[in-house]
Amino acid sequence: MNDRDGKKPLGLGGGTGGRSGQVKQSFSHGRTHNVVVETKRKRVVTPKPATGPNPALRPNSPASVASDPSKRPAGITEAEMERRLKALAAAKAREAEDNARRAAEEKAREEERERRRAEIEAKEREEREREEALRLKAEEDARKLREAELRAQKKAEVTAKPAERTAAPDRAAAEAAAARAEKPGVAAGPRRTDRDRRDTGGDSDAKAKAKAEESRRTGRLSLTQALAGGEGGRQRSLAAMKRKQEKARAKAMGQMQRAEKQVRDVQLPETIVVSELANRMAERAADVIKSLMKMGMMVTANQTIDADTAELVIEEFGHRAVRVSDADVEQVIQTVEDKAEDLQARPPIVTIMGHVDHGKTSLLDLIRQANVVAGEAGGITQHIGAYQVTTESGALLSFLDTPGHAAFTSMRARGANVTDIVVLVVAADDAVMPQTVEAINHAKAAGVPMIVAINKIDKPTANPQKVRTDLLQHEVVVEAMSGDVQDVEVSAHTGQGIDQLLEAIALQAEILELRANPNRAALGAVIEAKLDVGRGPVATVLVQNGTLKQGDIFVVGEQWGKVRALINDKGERVTEAGPSVPVEVLGINGTPEAGDVLNVVETEAQAREIADYRIQAAKDKRAAAGAATTLQELMAKAKADESVAELPVVVKADVQGSAEAIVQALEKVGNEEVRVRVLHYGVGAITESDVGLAEASKAPVIGFNVRANAPARNAANQKGVEIRYYSIIYDLIDDIKAAASGLLSAEVRENFIGYAEIKEVFRVTGVGNVAGCLVTEGVARRSAGVRLLRDNVVIHEGTLKTLKRFKDEVKEVQSGQECGMAFENYDDIRKGDIIEIFEREEVERRL
Repeated sequence: MNDRDGKKPLGLGGGTGGRSGQVKQSFSHGRTHNVVVETKRKRVVTPKPATGPNPALRPNSPASVASDPSKRPAGITEAEMERRLKALAAAKAREAEDNARRAAEEKAREEERERRRAEIEAKEREEREREEALRLKAEEDARKLREAELRAQKKAEVTAKPAERTAAPDRAAAEAAAARAEKPGVAAGPRRTDRDRRDTGGDSDAKAKAKAEESRRTGRLSLTQALAGGEGGRQRSLAAMKRKQEKARAKAMGQMQRAEKQVRDVQLPETIVVSELANRMAERAADVIKSLMKMGMMVTANQTIDADTAELVIEEFGHRAVRVSDADVEQVIQTVEDKAEDLQARPPIVTIMGHVDHGKTSLLDLIRQANVVAGEAGGITQHIGAYQVTTESGALLSFLDTPGHAAFTSMRARGANVTDIVVLVVAADDAVMPQTVEAINHAKAAGVPMIVAINKIDKPTANPQKVRTDLLQHEVVVEAMSGDVQDVEVSAHTGQGIDQLLEAIALQAEILELRANPNRAALGAVIEAKLDVGRGPVATVLVQNGTLKQGDIFVVGEQWGKVRALINDKGERVTEAGPSVPVEVLGINGTPEAGDVLNVVETEAQAREIADYRIQAAKDKRAAAGAATTLQELMAKAKADESVAELPVVVKADVQGSAEAIVQALEKVGNEEVRVRVLHYGVGAITESDVGLAEASKAPVIGFNVRANAPARNAANQKGVEIRYYSIIYDLIDDIKAAASGLLSAEVRENFIGYAEIKEVFRVTGVGNVAGCLVTEGVARRSAGVRLLRDNVVIHEGTLKTLKRFKDEVKEVQSGQECGMAFENYDDIRKGDIIEIFEREEVERRL
C-alpha cells in the first residue's frame, strides 16, 4: 500500500497499523547512530462528510440544529444544546493550545540539539588547533636543530680552512689523490665522499651557498622578496636581510674588521639602580644581571646596588668607574658665567615696601591704572603681587607689592632678596613706623638702593619734613637733607608726583646698568605659591636670568615639573618670559615653598634626580636634628611640655606666603603657661584628612581665604570638628589669642577684709580651743579664709570651724565687737595672736 508520496513506508513487520522511520542519535565526541523506529498511528474518528457545500449546515450538526430548532433531536432542550456548543468550543480551544505547546516544545528540543552539536564541533575544532600547534612547534624545534647543526658544520669548515691554506701545495695534491683512490665504502680519513656529503645534506649546503650568492648579486632587496614564504617556516625580517647584505658586501670589500669595544667613564653615585648602571655603561641590562648573578646576587633591573658592587661590575665589563657623591647631581644647575657680549639690558625689579596702611598698594594702583585694593580683604595686601608697568617714556618696570603688616616680615624679606630697587612708602601724616624700620633694615641687608616716596601729601596734616627728619635716625639721608637717597612727594589719591617717582626709578635703573643674558636656561625665584583647585600647584615666578619657555623642564626646591602654561600679570597666556618678567607657572608636581629658586634643566631624569636628592637631604637633616637630642634634653622638654598648656590648630591658606605668615604669628601667641601649637599647615582647600587630624588632636581647623569641600564639611559635622573661616589676618590672630587665653589659669587675688586680736583662749569639750577675739578692723566672716599671725609671722593658714557671737553661730562680726573663733584642725592658739581674715577672688587672665 502506497502513502501520499507514492513511496512504501519503512517498517519492521510490515503491519498496516503503524508507521516506521529512522531516528539519528547523537553521542559525545561527534559519534552518531541511526535507529529504525515504528510509531503507532492514532485512530481518529472523523464525522461523515457533509452533503452540502456548507459543513455547518449538514443534518443534525450542532450548528444546523442551533440555526434550525426543528432539527434539534427530541428530548434536548435549548439550554442543553447551548451547553454542548460551549463544550465543543472549549474542546477546540484546548486542542489549539495543545498544538501550540507541542510546537514550542519541539522548537526548544531542536535548539538544544543545535547547541549540543555546536559545542561538540567547538571541542573538535579546539582539539584540531591544539594538535596543529604541537605539530608546528615540533617542526620549529626540528628546524632550529637543523640550523644549529649547519652552523656548527660551517664553523668547523671555517676553522679548518686556515690550516688547509698553510699546508704545502704538493701535500694537498697528495691528499686529494689519496682521497680519490679510496674505495667508496671505506672511510679512511676525515674527508667525506660525495655520497657522504649527499647523504648528510651536502647538496642542501651547496644550494644554500648558491642561493646566498644569488641574493648577494641581486643587489637591492624588495619587500615582496623579503615577505616571500618558503618551506622553512618563519622567514627573516627585512632588516635582517639588509644586515646580511651589508655584511656580505663588507666581507667582499675586505672591510670585515671587528669593532673595538668603547671604554667609557661611568659616573657612580653611592647607590645606583641596575638598569641605570647598564644604561650608563651602554650594555644590556640582562648581561649586567647575569654578571651580578655570577657574584651571588639575585637582583632585578629595578633593584638598587651599592657603589662597591657596581664598581666590580663596571671593571668586569672593561669600563672605568668614576665615584661621585649624591650632592654632585646639583652640578647641572650651577650658575654659568655669562659672557659680556651676551648680556642685554633688562627691566628693573622694584619692590614697594612700607608700614601697613601707608598707601603702598594704592600708589601701585595709580601706576598700573588698576584697582587692586578692592580685591584685598579689609583693604590690606596679604599676598605678594608681581606686576609689569610701562611708563609714558617707554621704560618697562617690574613691581613687587609686599604686605606691610608685621606678620608678613618673611614675605617682605623675600621680596627684598630678589629686587633691584626698593621704594619705601612713608605716610606724611604718620611718619616712620615699626614696619617702616623693618623695611629699611631689609633693604640695607639686601644691599639695594632705596627711593623714599612720601605719600598722602595731599592731607592737611601732612608733614613731609618730619618724615625726612625721622629717617635720619635710621641712617637714611635723603637728597633734601644733602644725602644720596632720592625722595619724592606723592599722593596716591590725586596722582601728584607719580611721574617724578617713575623718573627717579628709571634714573636709578640706569645707574645700576642692569643686564642679563636671555639666551640661556632660565633662573628665577618663587615669589608666591598656591594650590589651585582647577589648575593644580601654581607658582608666581620672577625670572631673574635667561628665558623661561613653555615646555621647559625645571626643578624648584623639592619639586620638579614641565612648564605647561605661562600666565602674565594681566591673566594672558604667553609662550615665554624673559628676565625681570613675573609669570604664573603651571605644571609643577607639587606646591613649592615661596622663596625657592627655579632652575631649568635638560631632561626629566635630571630634574627628578635633583628633587629626590633634595627631599632625602631634608629628611636626613630633620632626622639628624632629632637624633642630636640627648635623653636629658628630651626629659626636660617633656617636663616643660607638661607644665605648658597647648592650643592645637590646623591651618590651611590660599597661598604659601599667607600660610607661613599665619604660622609665624601664631607661634608668637602665648607665654610660659600657654602656647599655640600648629599641628599642620598647608595650601589649598580644607580636606577630609585635615578634619581627621583635627579630630585626633581635638583641634579647630582654621581656613584663611579657603573653604572646606563637601566631604570635609560632612566629616566635620559628624566628628564635631570646628572649622573657622577668616579673610583678615588680624581677626584670626585675635580669635586665637582669645581662645588661648581660656587655657590660662585664673589669677587668684586676696582681699583683706578684717583683723581680730585673741584676748583669751577657752577649752570647750568636743570643740577644742576656742579663741575669744575682738574684731579690731574690718569684718570677720565665717566663709572667709584666715591666717594666724604670731609676732607678725604666719604660723597657720586655713578656715574657721566656728564663729560665734555669745552663744549663737553667726555669719559675720563687725569691727569693735567680740566673738569666738575656732580653727579647722588647729588648736595651737595663744593669747595675743592676731587673726588675719581675707577672701580670694579669681581674675580671668588674657594674653
